[in-house]
Amino acid sequence: MAEQKRFQLEIVTPQGMVFSDQVESVVAPAIDGYFGVLAGHIPLMTALRVGEIRVRRRGEVIRFATSGGFAEVLPTRMIILAETAEEASKIDVARAMAARERALKRLRERGPDVDVERARAALSRAINRLRVAGQGVTGWA
Repeated sequence: MAEQKRFQLEIVTPQGMVFSDQVESVVAPAIDGYFGVLAGHIPLMTALRVGEIRVRRRGEVIRFATSGGFAEVLPTRMIILAETAEEASKIDVARAMAARERALKRLRERGPDVDVERARAALSRAINRLRVAGQGVTGWA
């Protein structure tokens, strides 16, 4: 079997480096939809939205929940500058469930001091974290 081409991937958040290694492929959530990257990809810069980053490394898939950011793709390297990026196995499910419930409560009550867009964004991030963690959460209710 021919050796699969690899490229360097770095995922960085304000807290530091989350991931750095040679990988075979990446699928990431751009603003207009998911896109895939293989070694030799043409240069690209794009904004990322809330979603899942899937990384294939040495035949295994590593999943990350992200709340958005930016990606720069070059033929031999990809850098993701993310607001947040959590590996699926490290997501605190209880914390994500609590965040989902808080956001749902704010949206249900909608008092005069509730920032609806902020509550929707918090709900979206919590649902994404739960989905990536394998909790089967797909809806807003």
